[in-house]
Amino acid sequence: MLLTKRNSAAKLKNAVRDRIINIFLKGKFMKIALPSRMNQIDEHFGHCEHFTVFTIDGQKKITAQEKIASPAGCGCKSNIAQTLAQQGVKLMLAGNMGQGAVNVLNGHGIDVLRGCSGDVKAVAESWLAGKLEDNGIACAQHEHECHND
Repeated sequence: MLLTKRNSAAKLKNAVRDRIINIFLKGKFMKIALPSRMNQIDEHFGHCEHFTVFTIDGQKKITAQEKIASPAGCGCKSNIAQTLAQQGVKLMLAGNMGQGAVNVLNGHGIDVLRGCSGDVKAVAESWLAGKLEDNGIACAQHEHECHND
């Protein structure tokens, strides 16, 4: 029974990944964003140096890379979700992120996958290969000034 549940979970994970790719690609392209610091996934979405944005083509290949500046102060309370959505981003591959930030990104049409770490391009390529899944853990501990209002 446990094996059946694992197989079902793996099939569901692959179906969701494929659904996202198929919805947004359809022979065109999609954009994914990663909160970055020195070409690594930044552990804290709201305080990254910038967002690395990859353009993915219909063959699931990275065709372009750009950087979008992170807002001054805490990104948790900024308009970064709107900015990324306006740039065409449909997926955020992130390290840690609070549920409020997930909700804001989702509200702007950006899906979120948490629990990523490492080199941003390697993370993007791992996602394209179907090797990543959301860890389901929302960051609940915020010990910085933007959450002490």
